[in-house]
Amino acid sequence: MTEHELITAARDVQDRAHVPYSEYRVGAALETTDGEVFVGCNLENANFSNSLHAEEVAIAEAVKNGHREFARLAVSSGRRDGVTPCGMCRQTLAEFCDDDLVVYCDEGEGEEPTEYALGELLPNTITQETLE
Repeated sequence: MTEHELITAARDVQDRAHVPYSEYRVGAALETTDGEVFVGCNLENANFSNSLHAEEVAIAEAVKNGHREFARLAVSSGRRDGVTPCGMCRQTLAEFCDDDLVVYCDEGEGEEPTEYALGELLPNTITQETLE
């Protein structure tokens, strides 16, 4: 799958988002090291702390299906504004992904996605070793 196909998968899942409060749709597409792709969209709740982010939904689906090794993630918002995973999602990703996980952020039609490494987005990650 190309980076543009991964971005398209993140865009396509946005239609399933439940965003009655922010109206800010986000989609994520997470690719495993063996090429399988899991998607997620944001799901808001009137109690905002219970809302789920697209990246969390995608990684939960992948882990639920037995995957623990990931290669790339694409994130897209309905505004095509280059949204990056929030700090909470970065920490969740760091629990399952290496620092070199490629993260593509959708900049919109005709624009190349911005590319980051997870470790670049979240340096000095809290890990199991940190807690020991």
